[in-house]
Amino acid sequence: MMKFYMTPGSCSTGIHIILEELEEVFEAHIVNLPAGDNFKPDYMAINPKATIPALVRDDGSVLTEVPAIAYWLGRTRRRGKLWSGDVETETRLIEAMTYIAGTVHGHGFARIFATPTFSRNEADQDSVRALGRNIVMKGFAILNKMLDERPYLGGDFTVADPILFYVEFWADKTGIPLPANLAAHYQRMLARPVVQRVLREEGYNPATLGQSV
Repeated sequence: MMKFYMTPGSCSTGIHIILEELEEVFEAHIVNLPAGDNFKPDYMAINPKATIPALVRDDGSVLTEVPAIAYWLGRTRRRGKLWSGDVETETRLIEAMTYIAGTVHGHGFARIFATPTFSRNEADQDSVRALGRNIVMKGFAILNKMLDERPYLGGDFTVADPILFYVEFWADKTGIPLPANLAAHYQRMLARPVVQRVLREEGYNPATLGQSV
């Protein structure tokens, strides 16, 4: 049985949704980031990067990094049910997931959620958060164009959509407006039964989300 190390409401929510959409059987282990559980020796032995999520596969090998885990799940589980067989679409999905995790999350939201990491000086922290917000909004404009008016990033639902969802979810929680195509995608994702179930499992009420989008 696979073991999934996650923090509710974080980027791991995207992988959690993928696992549930694929009807995978797995053990969920909560890593309390605010408490520093990710730096404890038992977790560092699993993932020396001290990041979440981490997925321990059936053979004991460990996968980290959101795009890599999503790609492996989409490509290999349930006969590629949540992946595209078209090379161009595959390439675009990898492009989107890398941009979401690396730029929108890693450079944008990280400055909003983990501001002291970027500046210890409190006098600079408002500008750090403002820069993060600008990066996120620029990223959303790019992703909005990438999505165009398709229902999902690849046309059909794939593992890339829960990855887009987690930053849309963060935007909803932090009051950052979503452009039209992303807003429609977010509402579409919120309507999926699996997404609603995962949100409830992670302590959120789906009925309260998407009200201002």
